[in-house]
Amino acid sequence: MENLTDKTSVKKTGFLKKVSKALKFADDFLIPQNIVSYLNRYIIGQNKAKMAVAIALRNRWRRQHVQGKLKEEIYPNNIILIGPTGVGKTEIARRLANLVRAPFVKVEASKFTEVGYVGRDVDSMIRDLMEIGVNMVKTEKTASLMPKAEASAEERILDLLLPPSAPAPKPVSTSINQTIKLPNLENQKSESMNETKEKLRKMLKAGKLDDRPVKIETSKPALPFIEVFSQVGAEELSMKIQDAFSDSFPKQTKNRKLTVKEAKRVLIQEEAQKLLDMDEITSEAKNRVENSGIVFLDEIDKIVGADAKAGPDVSREGVQRDLLPIVEGSNVLTKYGMIKTDHVLFIAAGAFHNAKPSDLIPELQGRFPIRVELNSLTQEDFIQILVKPENALIKQYVALLQTESVRLSFTDAAINKIAQIAALINDEMENIGARRLHTVMNALLEDILFKLPEPSITELTITDDYVDNRLKDIIKNKDLSRYIL
Repeated sequence: MENLTDKTSVKKTGFLKKVSKALKFADDFLIPQNIVSYLNRYIIGQNKAKMAVAIALRNRWRRQHVQGKLKEEIYPNNIILIGPTGVGKTEIARRLANLVRAPFVKVEASKFTEVGYVGRDVDSMIRDLMEIGVNMVKTEKTASLMPKAEASAEERILDLLLPPSAPAPKPVSTSINQTIKLPNLENQKSESMNETKEKLRKMLKAGKLDDRPVKIETSKPALPFIEVFSQVGAEELSMKIQDAFSDSFPKQTKNRKLTVKEAKRVLIQEEAQKLLDMDEITSEAKNRVENSGIVFLDEIDKIVGADAKAGPDVSREGVQRDLLPIVEGSNVLTKYGMIKTDHVLFIAAGAFHNAKPSDLIPELQGRFPIRVELNSLTQEDFIQILVKPENALIKQYVALLQTESVRLSFTDAAINKIAQIAALINDEMENIGARRLHTVMNALLEDILFKLPEPSITELTITDDYVDNRLKDIIKNKDLSRYIL
């Protein structure tokens, strides 16, 4: 029994070590503890929200490994993140986009309008998601094809530097029965060409030819005038017209004069495009979007209908009704074919200052069963936000001033004072969360940032007295503080 206990403790210790190390993927997705560990590096607090998104992401992986027909019956549990502005909702979305190896799109609900009005329709978010999926798969495939593309580009550059020689002259006939046989120089020329080509290849790989100019022929990009249609909501019409024009007109080419180094980069991309199988890419991207796609729908509270309405409701409940089929599961037409949204994960977020999640239409509420409330930030949270994350605000300013050969530092008392002022202003005015720290820091360091570079300034230490002197007048003057802070 003792041995079994020892083995269990060793396993637990090993697991904790794995979690504390650099993040590791488990079949395309991280385990929930690692997801939270990653988010903790950039976002202070909000553990409930981090756990909710971590479980949702892992459940995508779990569903992929379910056997049999039950797999199709397991639908994602969509999430609503509720909290005031500046507490980390959008930051969670940004970090998830960097973390997940799946198609991910962040959209603002307020930019959509009801079908029939000028503006973007809700289907466009799935088209954007599919476009991201295609680009993601294309990037991966391109990376794997790079060795072949580089070899082909190298051959093209060598052909430009050393054009093939003219064919050997034919024997000259002088009479019916007699021909003059010319010396066979073809083999000699061929051997000489091969030797020269190999010498050029070595020089090319060594970078000795990088600055030599060459002329290359590249294909022209497609005309962008079709994009005008997408801005007025007629995206389906845009796709059809674009397909028609691309089939009708041949690809145009243009001559460009570049250095060998620049030409190699252009030709590698061109050769890689030739090697790509777009049918395979589209098929794989479609599978990823339908089974692993994530849509982060921000500002969802902005589409909650007002109590008193007059006339058509262009951008509120009408948008909710249009959004409902996509969240429930439907087919959306894209230029790559129909996309099913049944298993796309939707994460919505909103401040809900003037509305409640219960003000959403009941059908849409039912499609977001998991609700997570994010906490307002305190002075203690602000202190941690200033110094703890990998992208902490103080670290950013220290790095910026290092570019001017200035060593910037903050005392603990100064950091506490900055956090205290930010919390105080949020309490007295509009609460904009951690974004208040940006306004306070900018007002605090404005003079320093304006004066630099200054040869006499090589080191600066920000103290609590300096913070008081710089900000006390702004804080006392309420009208001024509303404009500046």
